[in-house]
Amino acid sequence: MAAALKAHEMGVKNILLVDRLPEPGGILQQCIHNGFGLQKFHKDLTGPEYADMYIKQLKNTNIQVLLQTMAIEISKHNRVILSNKADGLIEVCAKAIVLAMGCRERTRQQVSIPGTRPSGIFTAGVAQRFMNIEGYLPGKEVVVVGSGDIGLIMARRMTLEGAKVHAVTELLPYPGGLTRNIVQCLNDYDIPLYLRHNVIEIYGKDRVTGVKIANVGEEGSPLQKTFEVPCDTLLFSVGLIPENELSRMVPLMMNSLTGGPYIDDTFMTSKPGVFICGNAAFVNDLADYVSLEGEIAGGSAAKFAVGNYPNDTRIPTVAGQNVRFVTPNFISRNDSATLYIRVKYPMTDVRITSTNNVIHMVKKIVKPSEMIEIKLDAEMLKKIKSLKEFRIDVGPE
Repeated sequence: MAAALKAHEMGVKNILLVDRLPEPGGILQQCIHNGFGLQKFHKDLTGPEYADMYIKQLKNTNIQVLLQTMAIEISKHNRVILSNKADGLIEVCAKAIVLAMGCRERTRQQVSIPGTRPSGIFTAGVAQRFMNIEGYLPGKEVVVVGSGDIGLIMARRMTLEGAKVHAVTELLPYPGGLTRNIVQCLNDYDIPLYLRHNVIEIYGKDRVTGVKIANVGEEGSPLQKTFEVPCDTLLFSVGLIPENELSRMVPLMMNSLTGGPYIDDTFMTSKPGVFICGNAAFVNDLADYVSLEGEIAGGSAAKFAVGNYPNDTRIPTVAGQNVRFVTPNFISRNDSATLYIRVKYPMTDVRITSTNNVIHMVKKIVKPSEMIEIKLDAEMLKKIKSLKEFRIDVGPE
């Protein structure tokens, strides 16, 4: 929605917004907790309220919206095949395309936990939909695997609905979610978080009856210390993956570090005229960032559609010391741009530096769960354009 509204603001007349759900907003519609919109709208909103801010803006435009419609193919020359129950197959030839498919959850199969296959095993997002959209309580005795933000939020949500959350386990020595969610969702409700622990076996035939939890070493292998927890529900919150079936179909060059396509700072991919934003490009920790990226992608797509897209030099960015990824993968703009950085492991009293000291800043703490956002002004971009590559390092002060 942010991308479509930005393109409309820039004067594009024919804009089509496609969504597979009955209403726009994606996953926001089931995120009834607050914490959205603090950066974008300077308000503390729930997910549906945040989505509604954009839906109201859409209604005041001539942007065409197709709901309950699937994009099933993107072929050469930006030809898109759509499908819905009312119209069947629809063919659209676009001058520019913005991909905004979001991300999906990793499942039990992707983290290879052995045991039986009873009912009562859900991803945290599926459990969230059951509770907040469908009105069902998935279980009453709960264990959460992984400390991602959705898992933390669901630990609190199920507690508020009367369930007992016995444990949240995390394979790593540090939490995977935002600090505010650790405090507000676990600490405030006395829900125990077991770092360097993992569920190593699931019990039950028809329904989950319990799990075995083990302390794990630095390599992730179980140690001798184990204990069992009776439960009827197991939630997995073990990471998100950018949804890129359509991206591979184009095909776009994919980045193994982010899970999404390679992009430049206008959010254009390796195929001219195809842009991508939000969690389909790389997993963000705030919806506000997703919206801002959508605005950049929508504005860039608008320029491309009218033949006003700049053909500037592209300087590659490189992930250096303690950097899991840095995106965009190429710097091309001359006026302003934003770097998004995720570190590999937490550090305190750190210095963030770059090639030729274009960036030189100190931060008290950095965490893998919290994106580092760095604004680049025109002066910085001029220095970057003189380089062969632009490397970012995060190290001790």
